[in-house]
Amino acid sequence: MAKIERKVEATGTDVEAAIAAGLEELGIDRDAVEVQVLDEGSRGVFGLGAREASVRLTIKPQPVLPTPGEPPAAEPGVVEAKIEPEPEVEIEPTVPERSEAEIARGALRELLTFMGMEDVKINVRRAEAAPGEEEAPLMLDVSGPDTDVLIGHRGDTLAALQRITRLIVGQETTSRVNLVLDVDGYKARREQSLRGMAKRLAEQAVRTNHRVVLEPMPPHERRIVHLTLRDHPNVTTESIGERDRRKVTIIPKRQ
Repeated sequence: MAKIERKVEATGTDVEAAIAAGLEELGIDRDAVEVQVLDEGSRGVFGLGAREASVRLTIKPQPVLPTPGEPPAAEPGVVEAKIEPEPEVEIEPTVPERSEAEIARGALRELLTFMGMEDVKINVRRAEAAPGEEEAPLMLDVSGPDTDVLIGHRGDTLAALQRITRLIVGQETTSRVNLVLDVDGYKARREQSLRGMAKRLAEQAVRTNHRVVLEPMPPHERRIVHLTLRDHPNVTTESIGERDRRKVTIIPKRQ
């Protein structure tokens, strides 16, 4: 018997929207089609480089039934086989779940590509948790040729790139993401400098028996000071101030 087969290709803002557009064109339900994802699409970076998702919908084959009351004619000498229903095709998830690390790496990779830096390497790792911190931040280490331009004056370009990456990842995960971006070990070198400074100022606090208040620092730099001095026998640390003016205070312990 002849079988009817029909395919359509459709696009949408995401895979589900593309599927919905195709089903509307066919005028049938989703369980009556097989779905092939041609392109999952991309949001781009704040709309730049965005592309629509595309899918191909194929109506599941169905036998053409004879007119009621008229049995199908069989050819002479041919035994007609019983038609078994075709098994249902299980459609795999169109957009697989991705870990926070994969989302962060992909967002940063796409952002750097738009900046003309396709040859860089991105290493993702989980940092050490600071005292009282529920979850340590995700560290994204970028390395490669000409990446020094991503640092800027005193790390201001790097800080801006980190904020944009956080925003993109936050949109993907619909949650606040704590991540830190480093380029060619810049923050690692800065960390060594901060650790040395923290130890010197801790000794000053002990020697003078007075609190030492540091300059305002971004969160990841305050973490370094807290971590450096958390096991110090003679001082404790705490952060004071609000938002961009938040700073670390080194407090001598009472003897």
